[in-house]
Amino acid sequence: MARTPPTTVSRRWLWRWRPNSLRRHSDVVEAWIVIATWLLVLAGGVVAGAVAAQATDSAFAARAARVHAVSARLTDAAPKNPAADGGYGNGRVWAAVRWSDADGSVHTDRAQVLAGAPAGSRVTVWTDRTDHVVPAPVTGTSATVQAVLTGALVAPLAGAAVWCVGWVVRFRLVRRRLAEWDEEWKQIGPRWGNLSGGGRG
Repeated sequence: MARTPPTTVSRRWLWRWRPNSLRRHSDVVEAWIVIATWLLVLAGGVVAGAVAAQATDSAFAARAARVHAVSARLTDAAPKNPAADGGYGNGRVWAAVRWSDADGSVHTDRAQVLAGAPAGSRVTVWTDRTDHVVPAPVTGTSATVQAVLTGALVAPLAGAAVWCVGWVVRFRLVRRRLAEWDEEWKQIGPRWGNLSGGGRG
């Protein structure tokens, strides 16, 4: 009955570190490159994901600090039927709104409101420092979820990039080792043939 003892696998992976007359310096270097690559894939992916998540969260916070909510009123009744959006809209319509600042300055703009809202309805809109209506900032749970999703997307991409760099380095090392073997065989091959009797007529 065929059997595959666990020690066989261990010997296969650890032979580069054990004393061996066939082992070359490049074999040890390659083994360390493989280990370093996988460690960097894991660590780099985690760090890149965490940095991306933190940067996204900071961007949301910075934008939230640049806008503020104001209470406005509809100057006209909002359309009753939203425009066709292919099923990807939020069911809202654009309508004209008006609001006043603390100093009494009156501003008007267009904002998305509930379809069919009557004129004079009070709505909350978000404005920037130039008193223009802007989309509401992403805050709270939504900001956290989007930041986490961004980190989860960046982490494997960063890990894949590190793995590709390690693969390129290892590939170049293997090519160099094969070239060294070919060069040595050109020197040893003819002598090997003579020792085995290949040179006798």
